[in-house]
Amino acid sequence: MNTYDVAISGLGPTGLTLAHLLGRRGLSVLVLEREPEFYGNARAVYTDDEALRVFQTAGVADDIHTDMNVDSAVQWLKANGDVLIRFRQRQRPLWWPVVNFLYQPYLESRLESLLERYPSVKVLRGREVVDFIQDDMGVSVVHAASTGSGYGKRENIVDESSQRTVRAAYLVGADGGRSIVRVNQGIEMAGKSYPERWLVIDLAAKEGIDAFRHLPYFDFICDPDMPTVSCPQPGGRHRFEFALKDEDDRNTFASDEMVRKLMSAYVNPDEVEVKRQLVYTFNAVVADKWRNGRVLLAGDAAHMTPQFVGQGMNAGVRDADNLSWKLAAVIQHGADPKLLDTYESERRPHATSMIKFSVFNKCLVSIKNPVSAKARDAAMWTSLHTPGLRGWVRSAGMKPKPRLKKDGYVGLPRGLRGIEGTLAPQPEVRRYDGRPVRLDDALGTGWSVIGVGVDPRQTLGTDVAIWETVGTTFATIYAAGTRPQGEIGDGRRKAGLVDLEDTTNELTRWLRKAGVRRCSLVVLRPDKYVFGVARSGDATALTRALIAQLGLAAPAATPALETEMSTR
Repeated sequence: MNTYDVAISGLGPTGLTLAHLLGRRGLSVLVLEREPEFYGNARAVYTDDEALRVFQTAGVADDIHTDMNVDSAVQWLKANGDVLIRFRQRQRPLWWPVVNFLYQPYLESRLESLLERYPSVKVLRGREVVDFIQDDMGVSVVHAASTGSGYGKRENIVDESSQRTVRAAYLVGADGGRSIVRVNQGIEMAGKSYPERWLVIDLAAKEGIDAFRHLPYFDFICDPDMPTVSCPQPGGRHRFEFALKDEDDRNTFASDEMVRKLMSAYVNPDEVEVKRQLVYTFNAVVADKWRNGRVLLAGDAAHMTPQFVGQGMNAGVRDADNLSWKLAAVIQHGADPKLLDTYESERRPHATSMIKFSVFNKCLVSIKNPVSAKARDAAMWTSLHTPGLRGWVRSAGMKPKPRLKKDGYVGLPRGLRGIEGTLAPQPEVRRYDGRPVRLDDALGTGWSVIGVGVDPRQTLGTDVAIWETVGTTFATIYAAGTRPQGEIGDGRRKAGLVDLEDTTNELTRWLRKAGVRRCSLVVLRPDKYVFGVARSGDATALTRALIAQLGLAAPAATPALETEMSTR
């Protein structure tokens, strides 16, 4: 019987991202996908800087970003085309652009082909998880050949005679809103299903025709008669979404005649091809439980986000990031499996907040009462002319921040100005040899202990050995222009130390704002959230927290720990 560290059910964006992250960390992975082929049409259309940073950790960001429409403005328009609000985020605190529109078939096919770089990752298409049984040592996963449903176009047929069983230490259900893994566990989803119907039309420009040049930006068209979404996509593609009225007949609205009539208001229908036309409703729901022993849920299997802020796929990507390093910690570094409980405690609050944000945006965009629409427009105008509020609105300050809920994360407690449990910025930094590099590329995919102007190993002392057991990178960061100088032959490059200069001072300013000065230590988790800070030069608390929160086997007492514990 074949054995794997992790089995993944589902090869959508969540499953693909998780497979890359686990493969890059050296775990053996089996991915089972019931559909023999990709969907071939767009579903997700947007990704943000946070998700691209995850893709960077997975080693694929540069490959997939070349196919994206980048830095588009996002606009709320009146029915006559006047701009109500234009969102344009020019800052790049995580190095990547905040607004990136994608074509999902490009993304998925590229991610699948890039998995070939990992001999330890195996993908089986046309194989469906039909059953699984877990015990104290792992999960027995039964899978069988399936025809696939063509993503809802036909009945899925499973060949029971083709069943095979594999063993995995853990099983992750990343198999969508109708997750077989979740249903098998009897886990319910709570939230709300919305009866409002929208017609989605995916278009492609005909060969040699630039059919969408006049639609360069993402537009929420706040027309009470017919709220509309206009979304640019790369590769000569575009999406429209139209809100149906309660009295509209579903079949009539989705007819070829109606589709042609609706898109004629925005494009020449003879210059485009209709790739998909579909009436849909949406859900805002979260699974009651994301972990049951060795079985976990991720992506739409754990939560479903309405599409109005483009965060459904990105929520799954964030799940994969959070879950992957914790699975690696348990499987490779001997962390207590209880660490996996923090996957839900960390991710659920943010996923829930993003769902609420999406529903709020939907409610504003789809107002159909003319009086209410005028009130909304007036409120928007007021917000843009109120000092202090204007900048916050234009930079989409209402979007939930990458900040873990207090007292519910892996790391030291967060104080008043603390940065613990928050996502660290990613500036471009300068290596000792003068070459620019993104911070995460310099630090790698594991834990990082960063000394501000100092070698962190000097502060850690003999505790360095404990940090080495979890695969830690040790780095020194210097503020711009403060790299030490000296006499001829006075080489300071030390083996095992990543030596960086913060040439933009972005990281330095962020640290100083939190009261982190020279000689302090900052620990970043593998997902680049801050685990803790040691400002006084005593890093014992950091080491003690690492051992306790990861549930690592108690090491032989080092002098630093022994002294600290003897005073308790």
